Amino acid sequence: MMQFHWPWMIFLLLLPAAQWLWRRGSDIRQDQRLRNTTLLHPNLAQLQQAFSTSRPGDSTGSRLQRLLILLLWLGLTFALMRPQWLQPYTQERIEGYDLLLAVDASHSMEALDFSVKGQQVSRIQVVKGVMGRFLEQRENDRVGLIIFGNQAFVLSPLTLDRHAVRELLDNLVPRIAGDGTAMGDAIGLGIRKLRERPEGSRVLILVADGENTAGTIPPLEAARLAAAEGVRIYAIGVGSHRKEVPIIEEGRLVTRTDLGFDESLMRQIAETTGGAYFRASDTDALEKISARINELEKTRAESRTVYVPRPLYRWPLALALLALLLLGLFPGARPRTPGGSHD
Repeated sequence: MMQFHWPWMIFLLLLPAAQWLWRRGSDIRQDQRLRNTTLLHPNLAQLQQAFSTSRPGDSTGSRLQRLLILLLWLGLTFALMRPQWLQPYTQERIEGYDLLLAVDASHSMEALDFSVKGQQVSRIQVVKGVMGRFLEQRENDRVGLIIFGNQAFVLSPLTLDRHAVRELLDNLVPRIAGDGTAMGDAIGLGIRKLRERPEGSRVLILVADGENTAGTIPPLEAARLAAAEGVRIYAIGVGSHRKEVPIIEEGRLVTRTDLGFDESLMRQIAETTGGAYFRASDTDALEKISARINELEKTRAESRTVYVPRPLYRWPLALALLALLLLGLFPGARPRTPGGSHD
């Protein structure tokens, strides 16, 4: 199916017609003025016969020139109308769940709470590993990604392409959304996105350290709103109960005492919505979350057809350029000679 993105550009075709009508009206008015002029002569019939001539017809060259000008204008007009071919693409989806990941990307996620094989790793590295394995298990599910710092942002809408979501997660950098932790705002944004989906399979997986330091919505109030909208929140806590936490700041390893881990808040959020709380260090957390999600009602199978536009403006533009080239090579429908002149 073909359509024009700017169909109103077709009115440009009226400009040559308007110019032709204006010139024709001007010629008619000039003829009328000449007819109204009185000429005194003793023998008007003989004078008219002496000066009567037939109007010369249009030459082939002039008609060809007008045709090229017409093709040039038509090509430019249709190119400006932006013709495009709509290619149908049908997205089939079998039964599955709608999962939205809300990942903390604040400065505290750079804290070095964990160690893997004797080497210290940051909280965000643990999150990438844990959630990466989780995404591999969720075949046929729609998955989206929200990140939050001082504010919450949708990094990926709900999609079947979980590999693309995994890539976005792997490239996530702490502090990209600010230093704070707007956990309540992230939950509110997730509710707004999930409420558009069918009831029964709305799941929000909240990954954070439990410290809410920014935002406008208190986390527990957002959790109660999620429960009212039928959104279950499964919270994954990232952090430790150590009083002094090492973290890299400005290229130096320092120790801070204000990077606490509020595990009780995460637990309350999950319980309020009928979900569950897990620790990121729990090796069975992913299996437990998957088992709880699989107990929910799946979203029904659905198909959606979208039309992918393919631009076609190149063809009328090429026609216009060809006509312009011919007009340049054959001005007045005669070949152009180097260094020559036309009378």
